[in-house]
Amino acid sequence: MNTEDLLKKVHRIEIKAKRLSQDVFAGQYHSAFKGKGMTFSEVREYTYGDDIRNIDWNVTARYNTPYVKIFEEERELTVVLLIDVSGSTMFGSNNNLKSEVITEIAAVLAFSAIHNNDKVGVILFSDKIEKYIPPKKGLSHVLAVIRELLTFKRSNGKTDFSTAFMFLSNVIKKRSTCFLITDGFGKFDDSLHIAARKHDLSCLFVNDEKEFKLSNMGLVRFTDAETGESLWIDTSDRITRENFKAYREQQQNENMNEMTKYGIDNVQMLCGDDYIKPLVKLFAKRERR
Repeated sequence: MNTEDLLKKVHRIEIKAKRLSQDVFAGQYHSAFKGKGMTFSEVREYTYGDDIRNIDWNVTARYNTPYVKIFEEERELTVVLLIDVSGSTMFGSNNNLKSEVITEIAAVLAFSAIHNNDKVGVILFSDKIEKYIPPKKGLSHVLAVIRELLTFKRSNGKTDFSTAFMFLSNVIKKRSTCFLITDGFGKFDDSLHIAARKHDLSCLFVNDEKEFKLSNMGLVRFTDAETGESLWIDTSDRITRENFKAYREQQQNENMNEMTKYGIDNVQMLCGDDYIKPLVKLFAKRERR
């Protein structure tokens, strides 16, 4: 991709992501991700109905009349995008690679964040940390993130979630809002639980329908993009197709159930489908908390 084509693609994604983040998600993002907690604002005289636990005893003693502490929501967030760049994300059957859809979704989330004056950081991972972009604010930072995602050479490595979660826990010290964007080809372990306790974690599974449904194409040689292993499969056999579908659905359900077990909101998206509805569903679920 030459510089001119890259700039055009960045601009197209910028226009689309900006529109979605401002027109569709602006209000939901603000209410769904409420900040890191409450921070002290001021003191005022106690009035009937105030929570006595908020009485400032030092000020009360000084003025010989009860005063209470007033707190306000700490609105500014640090948003971290954990993006799977393993070999399996370079697959797609509906004119869109999973990696391209993942980039668009990451852009929408990033623009939603800066629209609310939040910082955005990125961790690209496979079976190792491929790149870390520290959290910053501003349009130029988000555009740099998008350019990085478009030009980054995907790894042939496997998906190792523990590597990503351990890095997250070690590098991002304060509680942050984190989005794991992945196709889910990997196993979760205790590092998921540790990350979910420390950070506000959500997961977006991005898949292609052909990863769940084999077409009848006769004898086909399939190659695992992450291991390089090849296998001949007779796709004309109905039982084989049904078993493949059952296996992939079970694998996906296990991942989603693992997320749910730790209270992690998660949604699934398919390449070629509208990813707006699943995002709205994710935000709405969080608003009801």
